[in-house]
Amino acid sequence: MQPPCFIAFTGVDHPDLLPGMLRLSARYPIEWGVLVDPAQEDKAPFPDAETRAALLAARELRWAAHVCGAAARAIVADPMSAPLAPAGVQRVQVNHGFQGSDAAQVAAARDYGRRLGVRTVLQSQGDFPAETGVDWLFDVSFGAGVRPNRWPAPPAAGGPFGGYSGGIGPDTVGDILARIAAPQGALYWIDMESGVRTDGAFDLSKCEAVCRAVYG
Repeated sequence: MQPPCFIAFTGVDHPDLLPGMLRLSARYPIEWGVLVDPAQEDKAPFPDAETRAALLAARELRWAAHVCGAAARAIVADPMSAPLAPAGVQRVQVNHGFQGSDAAQVAAARDYGRRLGVRTVLQSQGDFPAETGVDWLFDVSFGAGVRPNRWPAPPAAGGPFGGYSGGIGPDTVGDILARIAAPQGALYWIDMESGVRTDGAFDLSKCEAVCRAVYG
């Protein structure tokens, strides 16, 4: 069974986490995700702009911005005039809605990434689409920790780059990877948000437990 290329831990929301994140990233392949939605910056896990800047100043880490709400809808409506994603990220996930993306929205997300010089990520609810201009996250949970009934096969060699989310955490990651059953050489990632929080707070001990379960 092929392990994922990296693990994405989404929902980082406090600079005090940085020392532990740096230690974990020195040992394991990790992408850290910050949620971006100006309309929700008064509630966890959406850090305000000042906090995001403090986090993303740690350029030694691999970062992704998960853009939600009206900001995400602006990207797929007009990628050339939409506000720029925070500086310092390598990928931007565009969470513009719960019904998937039509061809125009896929093209817009792709063009937005090209404008910024980053990869963009869209969500899918079934088998991975064939479009390779963006990355695809299989996501039927949308941050709620809901585990899907089935996991699509990883994309074949030369296809799109795909990832998996939904109910993944320290106690479930081993079983989920067994169900995904990625063949040797498959390229994919796994993503989790609620599965690495404790009483609403981002929990680095759970991140470490997931890493140990996946990579030993």
